[in-house]
Parts: sequence; structure tokens; C-alpha cells
Amino acid sequence: MIIKTFADHRLLELCTPLIFASNKLINFYRKSTPEIPFNYQSTKDFSRVTPKQINVYNCWEEEIAILPGQLTDIGGSYAVKSLVTAVEALRDKKIQGLVTAPIHKKNTQSAAFNFTGHTPYLKHAFNANDVLMLMVSDNFRVGLATEHVPVKEIAHLITREAILSKLKILNDSLTRDFGIDKPRIAVLGLNPHAGDEGLIGKEDEEIIKPAIKDAKHNMLVFGPYSADAFFARNYQTRFDAVLAMYHDQGLIPFKSLSSGEGVNYTAGLPMVRTSPDHGTAFDIAGKNKADNASFLSALYTCIDIIRNRQEFDENRSNPLKKMGAIVIGNAVDEKIEGNRG
Repeated sequence: MIIKTFADHRLLELCTPLIFASNKLINFYRKSTPEIPFNYQSTKDFSRVTPKQINVYNCWEEEIAILPGQLTDIGGSYAVKSLVTAVEALRDKKIQGLVTAPIHKKNTQSAAFNFTGHTPYLKHAFNANDVLMLMVSDNFRVGLATEHVPVKEIAHLITREAILSKLKILNDSLTRDFGIDKPRIAVLGLNPHAGDEGLIGKEDEEIIKPAIKDAKHNMLVFGPYSADAFFARNYQTRFDAVLAMYHDQGLIPFKSLSSGEGVNYTAGLPMVRTSPDHGTAFDIAGKNKADNASFLSALYTCIDIIRNRQEFDENRSNPLKKMGAIVIGNAVDEKIEGNRG
């Protein structure tokens, strides 16, 4: 995926890619894609990263067995080594954004890395009070109140405080990261038919509705909606984002409608991290069959959010600059219309 993505050298005009891996790993996969031109420079020094060129940060140099599509302790440990090194660079502001490739949750588990995925690890690494797993595809955005947890535990994790925390992160992210003024957020119910007024479970009436009522003091939030009817009626197009209560409730419609180009974004972090919305696909590993569309979308989204944050922070620190930009924009628009006339 990574080789296919950065084989398009036009991307070098948008960013300076720094791949956290190993020369040995890159060269191994280059051999399976001889038709793709992929040249890079290797470094272990951030000051030697070269703009407009593919850079590989050598996280390890040991000789290890590379076995595509197989669950091995070695594969998992070196995946974690690359991830930890990249996150340290992000935390130290050596890089501006992070696009993670998928990891397999089973073979990355260890005493030193006891996390169910990237999102809880990033929350821990940045000491964040809370984060939000937010799936993004153009203007279609779905956040999750709970993430990778067993279904039997979901209801216990749905609390008024948890929903309010996720809604705040979502609202702030829509404003700062996606440049949306006064975003509209829909909240899905937990139970079928959003509980049918308490007939099918009490959580919607006793937890979700009061949380929405509290959130309305600070943001535009609506619901709870019955999940099946909500997506069947295409209601997601009426909102800037949707907060789903659990993984499959949000991700089944998202992945069905995003046409394979969805992005997983971790909202709530001080830095920007995106990822493709799919897993490791071990069944086709090493066969040069992987579709890099979602990874490419994740890269573009990462760049866009970095730029949106910079613009938002500049405008907030200098409101007159934002006013000036609006005036200039109007003047340009008028000039263009006049020329057309």
C-alpha cells in the first residue's frame, strides 16, 4: 500500500513523506512490485530528512524473517517498534502528522503493548483525557461512543458523562479540524427504535436523551435517532457528523456508503493521526493485490486537517486577519463575475 501510494511523485509537492520502517522491509516488498518506481533515501537523523523525496526512517536493522500474511510474535513486535518510534517523533514535533497502516491486534499484544488498537494507544501516549474514533469520507462522518469492546459490555459503557465527552470532542474537531462553523451533530440510540419510549431498554430515555439535552447548551445536537431508519432515509446528509453508540452500528453503514475510501481519524489528540478504514487483509498480504485508495485518502485527510488547524489557530489569534481574508475573497469573486460579464 505504501509503495503504491508514494510511487505517485506528485504527492511530494504536498508533503515530505517519512516512512517509519526498515530498509530491509522496504526492499523486501519492492521486489514484489518491480513495475512500480520507488526510490528513497534512508536516515536515522530527522535533520537529514530531504524535502520532495521519499524518506525511510530506519527503526531497526536486525535480520528477521519477513513472512507476509502470517501471525508471528516477531512481526507484531516490529510493527509496534515502528509505531512507537513514529509516535515519539509526533509527540516531539519532529513530524507534523501521522498516517498509520493497519496493525493486527492479536500479534501486537504483549505485556509492553497491552492495547486493542491504535486509538487507545494514542490516548495513552499523549496522556489525553478522552479521544474519539471518527470515520471520515468527504462530508460523511461517524464517531463512536465505544470502540473495540465486546457487545455484552457496550451498555455498561454508555453513560451520560461518556456521551457528553465524545460530543464535545466531536464538536470541537468539526470546528477546528474540518472548518465547519456551528456543526450539526446527530446522535443514534442504543436500542432498536431508540428504545421505543423505554419499551425496549431504558438507556435511550435515561442516559442518551439527558446527555443530548445537556449538550444542547453548547452545540447543535439532535436525537436520539433509530439507527436503521436514520441511514435508510439518508439522514446522514442532513448533519455534519453522527455519533453512533458502538462499533458495528456506525461502521457497517459507513463502510457500505464510503466506497472503500473511508478514513479513520483520532479526534481529541493535540496532533493529527489518520489511518485507512480497513484491516491487515492477511489473505492477500505480499501478493500485490492491496487497494491503496483508503490509505491515499488518509494521507490527504491528514494534510487537510493540519492545514485547517493552522488556519483556525491563526484566525483565532488574529480575528482581523480572518475578516481581511473574507473581504479579499469577496473582491476576487466580484472581479471574476465581472470578467465573465
